[in-house]
Amino acid sequence: MHTIEPHYNWIDQYSASEDPRSPLFEAENSLDTFTNTIYGYYIHPQWDSLDSETLFLKILFVDYDEAIAIIEFIGEWNDAIENDVMHLKRNIVDVLVHEGIRKFILVGENVFNFHGSDDSYYEEWFEDVEDGWIAGVNFQEHVIREMRQFNVDNYVNFGGQLDEMPWRTYEPRKLVKLVDKLISHRLG
Repeated sequence: MHTIEPHYNWIDQYSASEDPRSPLFEAENSLDTFTNTIYGYYIHPQWDSLDSETLFLKILFVDYDEAIAIIEFIGEWNDAIENDVMHLKRNIVDVLVHEGIRKFILVGENVFNFHGSDDSYYEEWFEDVEDGWIAGVNFQEHVIREMRQFNVDNYVNFGGQLDEMPWRTYEPRKLVKLVDKLISHRLG
C-alpha cells in the first residue's frame, strides 16, 4: 500500500495545504517518512488524515467560485467501528460546505472495503449540499454493493459511467462538468 500515491497532476492548480479556506490548510506531508498505517501496512506519506484509523484522503481540487471539490480516498471505509463518515463529515466536509462547496466528487478506487452503520451522516451531507450533489467515482463493485446495503446510494450517486471513469485523463473542471452532466441526465 505504501506505493499507492494520491493523484498529483493537479497540484499546480490546487493544494489543500496552501489554501487558507481548506480544512487541511498548513498540513505537512513528508516526501520520504512513512508514518501512517492502515492495519499495520504503511501508506504513502502524501495521504492526509481525517482522524480515522482506517481511511485517509487527499483533497485534490477545490474551486470555491464553482462550488466544487474532488477528494480521493485510500483504505477501509469503516462506519461500523471507526465511524469514518462522521470524521469525514465533521473534519472535512462541514468546512468545505461552510465555504460554499455544493458538488463533491469522491474518488474511491483505493477504498478496499466498506463496513456500514446508519445513514444519518450521509443524509445530513446530502441535505447540506442543497441543489448540488455527491458522486462516487470508480469505487470497486463490492464496495458499492456494501454501500447500497446501508442506503448510502440514496445520497451518493454511483453506477454507470461513474464506476469506470478515466478521471485522471481530465482537467478537474472538465471532470466536474462531465460528472454534472451525467447526474443531471439521471435526474431528467
